[in-house]
Amino acid sequence: MREKKRPFGKLLMILAIAFFYLPIVYMVVFSFNEGKSLTSFTGFSLRWYQHMMESGDMMEALYTTFSVAVLATFVSTVVGTITAIGLSKSRKIIRNIMEQVNNLPMMNPEIVTAIGLMLLFITFRVEKGYMTMLLAHIAFCIPYVILSVMPKIRSLDPNLADAAMDLGATPWRALTKVIVPQITPGIVSGALIAFTMSVDDFIISYFVTGRGVKNLSIVVYTMSKRVNPSINAVSTLVVVIITIILVLINVVPLITAKRGTKETIGKRRGLVPVVTVCMAVVVLVISLNLRGAGGGDRPYEGQTLHIYNWGEYTGENIIGDFEEETGATVVMENFDSNEQMYIKVANGESYDLLVPSDYMIQRLIEEDLLQKLDKSKLDCMDKLSDAVKGLPYDPNNDYSVPYFWGTVGIVYDKTKVDIEDLEREGYNIFLDEKYKGDVYLYDSERDSFMMALKALGYSMNTEDEGELQEAYQWLVQCVETMDTEIVTDEIIDNMAQGRKALGLIYSGDATYVMAENEDMGYYMPETGTNLWSDAMVIPKNAENPELAHAFINFASDYDGAYDNSSYVGYTSANQEVMDVLSGEGGDYEGINAYIPRTDNENDEVFVYNATTKQIISDLWSRVKIAASNAN
Repeated sequence: MREKKRPFGKLLMILAIAFFYLPIVYMVVFSFNEGKSLTSFTGFSLRWYQHMMESGDMMEALYTTFSVAVLATFVSTVVGTITAIGLSKSRKIIRNIMEQVNNLPMMNPEIVTAIGLMLLFITFRVEKGYMTMLLAHIAFCIPYVILSVMPKIRSLDPNLADAAMDLGATPWRALTKVIVPQITPGIVSGALIAFTMSVDDFIISYFVTGRGVKNLSIVVYTMSKRVNPSINAVSTLVVVIITIILVLINVVPLITAKRGTKETIGKRRGLVPVVTVCMAVVVLVISLNLRGAGGGDRPYEGQTLHIYNWGEYTGENIIGDFEEETGATVVMENFDSNEQMYIKVANGESYDLLVPSDYMIQRLIEEDLLQKLDKSKLDCMDKLSDAVKGLPYDPNNDYSVPYFWGTVGIVYDKTKVDIEDLEREGYNIFLDEKYKGDVYLYDSERDSFMMALKALGYSMNTEDEGELQEAYQWLVQCVETMDTEIVTDEIIDNMAQGRKALGLIYSGDATYVMAENEDMGYYMPETGTNLWSDAMVIPKNAENPELAHAFINFASDYDGAYDNSSYVGYTSANQEVMDVLSGEGGDYEGINAYIPRTDNENDEVFVYNATTKQIISDLWSRVKIAASNAN
């Protein structure tokens, strides 16, 4: 019976290994992909590694990740080991209480720990950045070290230290020469766990950092919001670094052991932390070297501009060009929702420039969280498209300067979807069972309810609860009868690869999809859509509003606006850039998604209403539950 079970056990082991490592192999292979697709290999290229090396954000994040991990590992290992030894000599009741206290952070959901640490730093007015991230990592690593060391201490003879001191050893020598060598395996194990936890952490780091300090987890999360194959390159580099460290830890001692020299073994083992520190130093040097020194007249030399913007929402060169021209340093932090941005601003975190959406700008103005622009310092307004100026949320552009704008519509595969169906049904095509199982719904409560309301002939800004309930029923029907898949930004690459027939999408994302796949089209129903815009605003508590005005001018001028729009794919507010990119020979020639529709009276701009927003949020949660039950 045992012989028959062995092949099955080996098969399970092989499947388990494949399950864990095939995604890593897939990622490494696609890091050498010539194209931007994350799913279709088009040829071998090192372009994404070059892009990674040229990206100051990624290289600085690499330095931050490993320098924090090394420092947090060292401090938490020392503190955790000493604490574990001290607890072993404490009274039983104290030891039991402290062990339960030690277990709590490990059992606590990370999000709870993250919010707790964030509130702690806010309460004591500690400026968030590198130091707060390091302190947080030390805090959550210490319990793992204690947990690893305690079993080794329990296994020791309790009289060992006393015997050493009876033979003339001082307490310090008894500790370092007798106790520590006996518990070294537990210490090493705790240190490795601490290092791994620190390198791997995202949630806690995300909440406790600030001032543009980001580790790799945060950078990769930010990059994943848009199609950016550099994710694969930087992730592959991390895999290589970790592999080298593991090889040094496991292979070098075996090689030196064969040579039979204990002194050499000790020296070789000491190489591991040295190599790790050297890697962090090299990454620091690289990241600092990426910030080339500029010349000429630099009016803002030594000043810092703090920007809070959407992830992957700036061009490749605009930040570096602005720094070179002005002499200022730009610290860019990213958010992935207007609500997330609002929480930080409302809690008093200081930024010099924000890039929120229309309805959120309205809310910030109403709550007196923005300052009026000094138009005497702006020379960009005449360069912007009239269609994106003077919108309802800021009629005189007293508070905002447009950044990107666009629409929400239907991206569809021309080989699968009949244009006559789209023209006849509009948004109701999402209820047409001809396309069952072939539909994406975007995970946005605002835009999904916009689609449902427009399909029913209502305003997307309705405050009528009956109309909202009808829209809710429309969406429930969509998810229950159409096998609808609710997605976020993965719709971009999936539609570029023709995975489904149609989906709800932002025009800027549709622009990329159509540029990658000529079989894709973009349609806006005549019943109307969301004419949205994101704009640059200056918070009330900005520390450097003058430099913020300078950046607004720079980002709105031709070069900055062209770099932004050509890289991101969203429509520029600069009229000349829009004309060039959509004109003959432009990057988006013939792509209708790039030019927002401005001649349909049914198109609307979102208006903020707290009560309506709460109703829609609750109903959208129920729609997603219905979708999960249906699937």
